[in-house]
Amino acid sequence: MTNLRIGHGYDVHRLAAGRKLILGGVEIPWERGLLGHSDADVLVHAVMDALTGAARLGDIGKLFPDTDPAYAGISSLKLLAEVGRLLAERGFAVVNIDAVLLAQAPKIAPYKERMAENIAAALGISPEQVNVKATTEEGLGFTGDGSGMAAHAAALLELLE
Repeated sequence: MTNLRIGHGYDVHRLAAGRKLILGGVEIPWERGLLGHSDADVLVHAVMDALTGAARLGDIGKLFPDTDPAYAGISSLKLLAEVGRLLAERGFAVVNIDAVLLAQAPKIAPYKERMAENIAAALGISPEQVNVKATTEEGLGFTGDGSGMAAHAAALLELLE
């Protein structure tokens, strides 16, 4: 049996006025932010779901339910650090993470490296193990019309013996 596990994560949040836009743990100046119980960091949420899926830990809704007031407004990087702790406790090491943000705007190119660094720091891994990219959807769908943002992530874990 192989000691490698792959997981895929997906998350989506609606954009709303009066909220900070936090992506990959970076506050990005913009007129709207993502709506959610926590800081609604759609990118980190997808990463967490990829990691928890690879380790067969369920999903972030199970681990950090939005009905729990303890998670109201919490930094998603803190939740990611907890996922990292759970992975280590079960003998998993992160091999790499590849994440993509789907958003028409704003441009995130100036922030991608900081996002990768933040994700890596929360997990105690090298930024070289984290790739962050973004794409528009050419004006199509809810991400294209600016109603919301989505993110996908893939994570590869190794079960250490």
